[in-house]
Amino acid sequence: MSPSAEKTRAFVDQVWDTSIVPALVEYIRIPNKSPAFDPQWVEHGHMERAVALVAGWLAEHAPRDATLEVVRLAGRTPVILLEIPGAVDDTVLLYGHLDKQPEMTGWAPGKGPWEPVMEGDRLYGRGGADDGYAAFASLTAINALRAQGVPHARCVVLIEACEESGSYDLPAYIDHLTDRIGTPSLVICLDSGAGDYERLWSTTSLRGLVGGTLRVDVLTEGVHSGGASGAVVSSFRVLRILLDRLEDAATGEVKVPALRADIPPARLAQAQAAAEALGGGEPPFPFVQGARPVEGDLAGNLIARTWKATLSVTGAEGLPALANAGNVLRPYTAVKLSIRIPPSVDGRKAQAAVKAELERDPPYGVRVTYTAEEPATGWDAPPVAPWLEAAAHAASEAFYGAPMALMGEGGTIPFMAMLGEKFPAAQFLITGVLGPQSNAHGPNEFIDVAYARRLTACVAHVLADHGQR
Repeated sequence: MSPSAEKTRAFVDQVWDTSIVPALVEYIRIPNKSPAFDPQWVEHGHMERAVALVAGWLAEHAPRDATLEVVRLAGRTPVILLEIPGAVDDTVLLYGHLDKQPEMTGWAPGKGPWEPVMEGDRLYGRGGADDGYAAFASLTAINALRAQGVPHARCVVLIEACEESGSYDLPAYIDHLTDRIGTPSLVICLDSGAGDYERLWSTTSLRGLVGGTLRVDVLTEGVHSGGASGAVVSSFRVLRILLDRLEDAATGEVKVPALRADIPPARLAQAQAAAEALGGGEPPFPFVQGARPVEGDLAGNLIARTWKATLSVTGAEGLPALANAGNVLRPYTAVKLSIRIPPSVDGRKAQAAVKAELERDPPYGVRVTYTAEEPATGWDAPPVAPWLEAAAHAASEAFYGAPMALMGEGGTIPFMAMLGEKFPAAQFLITGVLGPQSNAHGPNEFIDVAYARRLTACVAHVLADHGQR
């Protein structure tokens, strides 16, 4: 039995409008920053509030035969596990997370990270798109099939609370819950991006991430720059020397071989097809007037942001505010490095190579320390099964009026690499609502509710086709 697109649309729209949007409004108000950004998350209680909100909504809307539990391992962020029996002897794992990135500056007047604002179809606020909606959408997709009596496989919805910190708690939970998760033949992740809001987008790869804090100490205290500069090297100049070991500043090419990889021809072809689907042009980022992308065409920029290693400095310490910047040779400079690595590069090997390169042979004998964070290996999707490709295209046509498109993403979802290793035979539908200007992690993050409703309907129909394949 196949579901009716009209009935699915009506069911999903009703739940989104009357229940999910109000829940997301309350969720956005909770400053449940990921543990990396709120080390006192237990004491502050915001994560617990978010877990209670999401788990409470799931309990209210779950079928009577479902099992819901907030799983807690000592010293770790909790995980929500919802198990829904199916009429088909198989398992689907649906994944999302509920922890958030920090506030960030630059929100438009009247908007803020913890102040939900609805403008048209866009709901602004931190975490709605990344990734608060996932739990609600996953259950709603399943319920849309239940409402029509359409059979589906057993579904396991797993919502973690540590993804924005690198999912360092998740491996322990995956081991702890191995028997309850089972062996899924399909994994659906709703934490990814969309090239536009006109079709279903399936993510074919994710970059990995290595990073940490690089600190250069030259002096025990600041001294007058007029008296010391020239005889004493600037800590900032040493920092420049060290960063030049990692990156060619003129081109942005990463120099360390362990951070680079060959790009598969199939991914090059997919980037070209995605660029054509998007109509070419420039990537949709808020450039200042006169600025231009690194690459000359959209396909090149898609590849650059999904399969090439890149270095970003995302924070600094030891630098006073401009108003307080006197003529002082500062004792130290520290910067936070964020290095995206190609999907096929091993994160631990890459992190070790970065540390070795930065700490070897310190210029002028100064003290150089690189404090590495937990690395995350990227993910490259296995070949798509014919049934899944057909199901996703059909769902996209039914609810968007356009075929599905494929595209790699430059972000990292650590869970995917874990699952790829643990379930090598599984198929993956990695998708999400992070389309143009949605600005996850930055100011003015929003979720396009109209797009999310249609995405939820697509997931329902893919689940139905999975149950009948």
